[in-house]
Amino acid sequence: MTLLTVWPDTDASSVLVRTSDAEEIKAELKQLGVRFDRWPVVAGLAAEPSSESVLAAYEAYVSQVIESEGYVYVDALHMTPADTPEWTSAALEARQKFLAEHTHDDDEDRFFARGSGVFYLHVDGKVYGVLCEAGDLLSVPANTTHWFDMGTRPDYVAIRFFHDDEGWVGNFTGNHLAENFPTFDELTATR
Repeated sequence: MTLLTVWPDTDASSVLVRTSDAEEIKAELKQLGVRFDRWPVVAGLAAEPSSESVLAAYEAYVSQVIESEGYVYVDALHMTPADTPEWTSAALEARQKFLAEHTHDDDEDRFFARGSGVFYLHVDGKVYGVLCEAGDLLSVPANTTHWFDMGTRPDYVAIRFFHDDEGWVGNFTGNHLAENFPTFDELTATR
């Protein structure tokens, strides 16, 4: 179940909003210019699906997003516990980068076909933790300060949309704020 938690950026123990109601989540995020939507989940994806098979399963929805948002680069990726039974130093370094506060020069649109992950958006003195689940589409506008946590045992399939193939490159702020907020593992344990 999708979960939105909002904290002041100065106090992770003070919860301002906590909801799993999709309409409330959509309304709260819309104020930030963030689009939240839900798509039906397609059953039968392979345990380790190819990008092509995921895109084919969601072809109609992907086409709508491409047409309305002008994306030219779309792919799908999967992470499973089998991929990371013991994190390699390169995988750990990559994970640590996503856990650090950053921005992108492009919008960051993600659809979760399976599994979950948390996007933390740092906007106007607040941190918005959006625990995305299968069926969730989240569109984070370019230059929005955020970080992403896939947990210590990542298990998800996601479709990614970009306007160019460099859209995923992060611009790191150097702020260590992310260290003060509940992790993916901690948030999922409280549901």
